[in-house]
Amino acid sequence: MVYDLTRNEGWGSVGISHDTAQLAVASIRCWWYHMGRRRYPQARKLLITADAGGSNGYRTRLWKIELQKLANELQLTIHVSHFPPGTSKWNKIEHRRFSFITQNWWGRPLDSLATVVNLIANTTTDKGLHIETAIDVTVSNKGIEVTGEEMQALNIKCEKFHGDWNYIIRPQK
Repeated sequence: MVYDLTRNEGWGSVGISHDTAQLAVASIRCWWYHMGRRRYPQARKLLITADAGGSNGYRTRLWKIELQKLANELQLTIHVSHFPPGTSKWNKIEHRRFSFITQNWWGRPLDSLATVVNLIANTTTDKGLHIETAIDVTVSNKGIEVTGEEMQALNIKCEKFHGDWNYIIRPQK
């Protein structure tokens, strides 16, 4: 799920496969192609805030590999800042999107992907929240191993403050 704080809008990819780093980055990619590049045509950098664990966690090697691929594809520098472990309560996505999405589908049977996508896309708030969404039919494989050599090949720079949580991935030449 992608949430643009400035515009109070977001993108959500509903996957049919496992929740992996590939799916997480694919959601960012979809947001960029469907919304982001129109909203920010002059962008040269992208800031991503993410939780500390899960498919987009700071220890997840595949997450960084997939972000490198995205940086290369979009020719954007990607700044990543992870919320420290146990602090997802500060994550604006949790409060500004998910709470309203779940309220919107409360008591409704989630009997198909189309139902889920439509309920997410029809989520609104008094403050103008707007969400676009689509089904991602990509099959993500669990358990993909990332080698040390692949990690060494990343064009990544760790920030001085908690470089494990805050880093920059630049496109490779």
